[in-house]
Amino acid sequence: MKYYIIAGEASGDLHGSNLIREIKKKDEAASIRGWGGGLMKEAGADIVKDYRDLAFMGFTEVISNLPTILRNIKFCKSDIQQFKPDVIVFIDYPGFNLRIAEWAHKTGFRTVYYISPQVWAWKESRVKTIRAYVDKMLVILPFEKAFFQRWDYNTEYVGHPLVEVIERYKASAEAGQTPDIYMSGGIHSKPNLPLIACLPGSRKQEILKKLPVMMEASRSFPDYQFVVAEAPGLDPEFYDEILRPYPNAGRVRNQTYSLLMQAKAACVTSGTATLETALFGVPEVICYKGSSISYQIAKRLIKVKYISLVNLIMDRPVVSELIQEEMNAENIVAGLRKLLTDENTRRRIGNDYSELHDLLSQGGNASEKAAGLIVDFVKPR
Repeated sequence: MKYYIIAGEASGDLHGSNLIREIKKKDEAASIRGWGGGLMKEAGADIVKDYRDLAFMGFTEVISNLPTILRNIKFCKSDIQQFKPDVIVFIDYPGFNLRIAEWAHKTGFRTVYYISPQVWAWKESRVKTIRAYVDKMLVILPFEKAFFQRWDYNTEYVGHPLVEVIERYKASAEAGQTPDIYMSGGIHSKPNLPLIACLPGSRKQEILKKLPVMMEASRSFPDYQFVVAEAPGLDPEFYDEILRPYPNAGRVRNQTYSLLMQAKAACVTSGTATLETALFGVPEVICYKGSSISYQIAKRLIKVKYISLVNLIMDRPVVSELIQEEMNAENIVAGLRKLLTDENTRRRIGNDYSELHDLLSQGGNASEKAAGLIVDFVKPR
């Protein structure tokens, strides 16, 4: 069979690569082409467009790059028509993928979506587009199946692909196949001090808002070393400016998982990182702060009880969330102290994390299950 896979972000490249490996196990003669990155290429896909050429974030950036985006859409349609795949697989990246899905369905191609857009949080109207133009939806969060059911749209829950990624990493670490963390930025680690991880996000604006506040909190923990996970897409010099007043702060690049393996607690910005931190078993404080205008707009558009995936999936406040004005150094210090010293809190979070892991594993190995459903969907009867 011929598979065309479209991933527009780094996470899509990772999950796409694991999906490709599983497809090839089930369909040894599979021909796979698509949009992604180095990981998907390494897994055996012919990559026609790198996801890094697609990463336009925010309203103004999208508007200024609109000619490029429209050219990409036109090229994608043309490339699909030339390749003539048996199925097109979309991985998240809804702004682009839903446009292609509508065209593809109308043109007669079969469509599968793996890793649903977060329509349960905002832009719920997109469900109508999904229901009309996506033949099969494979979801990775346990509550998504019930959400789509309310729209009379059946989906398959396959489990979360991060579970297998992190379990594989832990197994390698335990076998001594992953190195100890190496501090970057000319900062030397203090080997005798326990670590507190700081995951301030991947975009400049959010890091500028959150990281200085996290670092102010570090002054209250002289017996710990705060270590910042740098975003690989940003220059180290960007962090030099922020961290100059905090000479004891450590930094790592491309070693976030190694850091989480060793951390005693973490300050984490909202997003997938909250889930990764939980799957490593690290107690965490969730930190979110945006511009007041952006926050007020988001508050009106986004319809969820919690901002962290951990709390959303468990449907209760497993980890504390410090949002906007509440995200200050004093509250971070209080939150971290509780995580580091209160045994009852640590035990309760540990139990909740175990339950979370079980929920995310219920679908089985996500990549393997998704691949099986896709191959079964397209193979001749």
